[in-house]
Order: sequence, then structure tokens, then C-alpha cells
Amino acid sequence: MTAQEKNRISVEIYGHTYKMVGTESTGHMRLVASIVDEKMREINSHNPSLDSAKLAVLTAVNSIHEFLLLKEQCEKLEEQLKQLKG
Repeated sequence: MTAQEKNRISVEIYGHTYKMVGTESTGHMRLVASIVDEKMREINSHNPSLDSAKLAVLTAVNSIHEFLLLKEQCEKLEEQLKQLKG
């Protein structure tokens, strides 16, 4: 795929259809949408009074929190690997 080529798909997240465009595979984009949908539904099950906007923000906050934890773990593992090689 060249830099100009992009995949376009429609996905459903929390009952709404969104068009996604990206250079990643359609399978990857569907997986991302599926995980976002799953997280929104999970958070909604614990906080049913949240409106969609607040639910989306809370989902984003939780997702970034998880990302930062994983990034920190990855950095620690990379440092341990350097020490083992060194």
C-alpha cells in the first residue's frame, strides 16, 4: 500500500455508525472500533446515568490510562533487556 492509499470502512460504536479512514488494515480498524464499543458498554454498565459525551470522555481517559501503564511496562522491559544484553 502506498502512502496515498487508505482503507475506508463503516463501523458501529455504541449504536452510532462512523466512517473510519486509515492506512491500517480494515481488520485492525474494526478491532479498534470493537474495543472502543466494548469499553463504552462496560463503563455504561457501571454508570448508566452518563450521557454519551461523558461516557466517551470517560472511555478515552480509561483507555489512555491503560496505554500509559502498558507503555511504562514496555519501557521497563526494554531497560531490563538492555541490562541483560549489556
